[in-house]
Amino acid sequence: MENTAQPTLSFPRETFAKLSPHPYLLAHLQPNAPSTPARRANARLPTQFRQAHFNNGSLTHAEGSAVVRIGDTTVVCGVRGEILHASNAAGFRMDKATTGPSISKGYSEVKELDLLVPNIELATGCSPAFLPGQPPSTLAQSLSTRIYSLLHSSNLVNGDDLRIWYQPPDLSDENMMDDDAKETPEPEIKGFWTLYIDILFISLDGNPFDAAWAAVVSALKNVRLPKAYWDPDREMILCEDAAKESKGLQLNGRPVAVTAVVFRAKEKALSNDKKHWILVDPDTFEEGLCRESITVVVDCGSKQTKLLGISKAGGMIVGMEEMNSLVSLAEKRWLELNTLLNG
Repeated sequence: MENTAQPTLSFPRETFAKLSPHPYLLAHLQPNAPSTPARRANARLPTQFRQAHFNNGSLTHAEGSAVVRIGDTTVVCGVRGEILHASNAAGFRMDKATTGPSISKGYSEVKELDLLVPNIELATGCSPAFLPGQPPSTLAQSLSTRIYSLLHSSNLVNGDDLRIWYQPPDLSDENMMDDDAKETPEPEIKGFWTLYIDILFISLDGNPFDAAWAAVVSALKNVRLPKAYWDPDREMILCEDAAKESKGLQLNGRPVAVTAVVFRAKEKALSNDKKHWILVDPDTFEEGLCRESITVVVDCGSKQTKLLGISKAGGMIVGMEEMNSLVSLAEKRWLELNTLLNG
């Protein structure tokens, strides 16, 4: 009787990743051969970002829009403008003590009047974790709060671009007044543009904040607001229909957000083995295995890098050395993404 070879029991890589996710990722980051570099399960190096793609102006019904894809995470952002009359703006004040209107020192119209309103929605089907009929998730609410906070802390949108001015005519009698007594009427603010920033995730495979923020910056760069003016006869604000009369926003820089997570080995790992790895631009699989994350926001548009924000959650591994390395990676990412924005 001939001996027949028994078939070997083997599973695809996806099965091993589901059955033992932590050892599966650790085996990639800590290979047996010393000459083999540490790579993630998706074949990326720990410091390697996913490829990004930008497409601006896809939504014709919005004042500005952008579609951003980073890996398998795809975000659509649309910016819609509405007019807020100054008479209806609660808390609006203007200092007229000096010649010409000047906004009171320390008073930010964009923030105090809520002229930037972000909203994030995780569409059904973007991830297996989001099912139809569910209320807004904690992730969507936290992302909206972070986007709102960064919009104001970075002063991304200039308040001058959102004001609607009116110059009253000079009705004084030139023959009845001396040259010294003539005064030009001061211009008045009649309204403001309120920008509603709607962010929709079509697909979600990790690192939602970086993708959402990139979509917001790209959409705001694409915004074109119609020319608005005050009609004294109708006592209302009107807009020009001609597209050539519209204007864009003068953004104060182009900040880029970079998020990284810390993957830790098991406690039983040998003393000569590496204990942790910092993985930039994590996907969903890596996020589920990491308890510590950090996000830095940089803007390298000027001669020196501006660190606009740092947020950290969980763990105590990331120190000064790791932070400096992450900022250096963020500077490289800024150059890469801004090349796409300018293109």
